[in-house]
Amino acid sequence: MAEGDEQVELKFRIFDGTDIAHNTYSSSTTIGTLKQRVVAEWPQGKTFSPKSAGDVKLIHAGKVLENNKTLADCRITLGDVPGGVITMHVVVQPPVTKDKKDNNQEDNQKMNPCSCTIL
Repeated sequence: MAEGDEQVELKFRIFDGTDIAHNTYSSSTTIGTLKQRVVAEWPQGKTFSPKSAGDVKLIHAGKVLENNKTLADCRITLGDVPGGVITMHVVVQPPVTKDKKDNNQEDNQKMNPCSCTIL
């Protein structure tokens, strides 16, 4: 750990209100590393579960955090919250398969034959 490297206590809240991966992290930890930890500690038996870190989005202070940024880059510091624990929200966004997307577009066109054209 680098000198002056601040420690940040984080927990991650998933869609049903469950908190996971509660731990203290270095401010030099990347968002990608946090996503991998969330996927590894995902509770079994949930209706939605991420297959990889790419399926997970972390949200803090209304912003979706980028994989290559560190906690320090995202300005996540211990001083943000009295008591020291910061909650990040986790959104699972599984990739859409091409076949499903094509079928949905065809179904939508069949259901709504009306269209608009802007000239």
